[in-house]
Amino acid sequence: MAAKFELYKDAKGEYRWRLKASNGQVIATGGEGYASAANAKAGIASVQKNAPTAEIVEAAK
Repeated sequence: MAAKFELYKDAKGEYRWRLKASNGQVIATGGEGYASAANAKAGIASVQKNAPTAEIVEAAK
């Protein structure tokens, strides 16, 4: 099984997403609630589009 994005509603009724590894462990989340499923899916699409080329940088201390 490959990694997958899960779209769900939280206790406040907001849509959220999380990315799960093939072993079921959550490896990323959207970090915010969305008013609609469409907006949450747009957040997922943004990660899918931009992450493959994202630079890795070390944060300043």
